Amino acid sequence: MLRRQPQHVLSGLVYAAALALSGAFASGASAQQPTPVAPPPRVVAPAPVVAPSPVDTGDAGDPWESTNRAIFGFNQQVDRAVLVPVANAYRTVLPSPVRDMIHDFLQNLNSPIIFANDVLQVQPGLAAETAGRAMINTTIGFGGLFDVAAKMGIPFHTNDLGITLATYGVDSGPYLMLPVLGPSNPRDLFGDVADSFGDPGNIVASDYHKLYASFARGLTSGIDERSRNIESLAEIERTSLDYYATIRSLARQRRAAQIRHQKEDVPNAAPLQGASALPAPVPAKNVAELPANGPAISYRMMSPQPAINSLADLQKSSMAPAAAPQR
Repeated sequence: MLRRQPQHVLSGLVYAAALALSGAFASGASAQQPTPVAPPPRVVAPAPVVAPSPVDTGDAGDPWESTNRAIFGFNQQVDRAVLVPVANAYRTVLPSPVRDMIHDFLQNLNSPIIFANDVLQVQPGLAAETAGRAMINTTIGFGGLFDVAAKMGIPFHTNDLGITLATYGVDSGPYLMLPVLGPSNPRDLFGDVADSFGDPGNIVASDYHKLYASFARGLTSGIDERSRNIESLAEIERTSLDYYATIRSLARQRRAAQIRHQKEDVPNAAPLQGASALPAPVPAKNVAELPANGPAISYRMMSPQPAINSLADLQKSSMAPAAAPQR
């Protein structure tokens, strides 16, 4: 034991000396290293302003907005490549009176469904109007080719099972963007399907195995309605920051007006889901097209205003009482 003790002391001294040398080397190395200097501030050019990409707007009634936007983009491609060219050709080939006859005929075919929903909603006045329109236009209007009832003061109104369900308090559910068909919701989608099965024209076509007649009727109605909204929807798209959100708002406003049985003052964003009444007249493009029997326009020369050369003059002019208009 006494012989091993010097070995332990010697090894301890060697270990302590190694630690001291390593510490001295580290302190010397750190002393030799230059003190880091902060680099001069970099001048960063401002990033170019880029229009934000369409993102979810957080609309509580549109929980599937990302999917709906994708379908909306597909619908836009179909609309530009197929529907708008076909609608333009439809307007080019057929004169306006012929297009109005087709429009009135298709509206007259919808009379049974409209009448049934008028009755379900306990709307005797609307039901009487629908029945009267159907009888007048089918007889005097040559099968509905002419809307004689409108000229007699009986206007057209639309109605369907989706409106009936809304009348009885059924919630619309989340907003839906259907492929090709456009804006909808679960309640209206169910109503459209039920109305199609209860439509007498579709029942007759099915009984005689002429389902192509039902498809042709729906396609013609969609093309006719799209042709009546080409300019209005194009202008809305041109002036909209977010066309998807604008169409969503328009579809909701139009549907709310239909549920209240009020006049629809917004364009139809879903032409393949139902026609509306005749569109508003196209605004005049130049002065020559303005009506000649409009009110006369009068002008009155205003008295000259004093010159404003300083801030004091501006304050005096703003505090001065307004002069009474000359008669």
